[in-house]
Amino acid sequence: MLRDFSWSYFASTGDIHAYLLYREQQRLVPQEEEQADSTQAQLGESTACL
Repeated sequence: MLRDFSWSYFASTGDIHAYLLYREQQRLVPQEEEQADSTQAQLGESTACL
């Protein structure tokens, strides 16, 4: 969500700080998704269905 906002703001204003925020969010999100997938795999193997 922040990534979408920062891109829209950059596209309309050309503000370099908005672009840098967009790039930082783009870099962080795949790592968070990867961690979530790993956690889900671990929980799926060790936790009974709730």
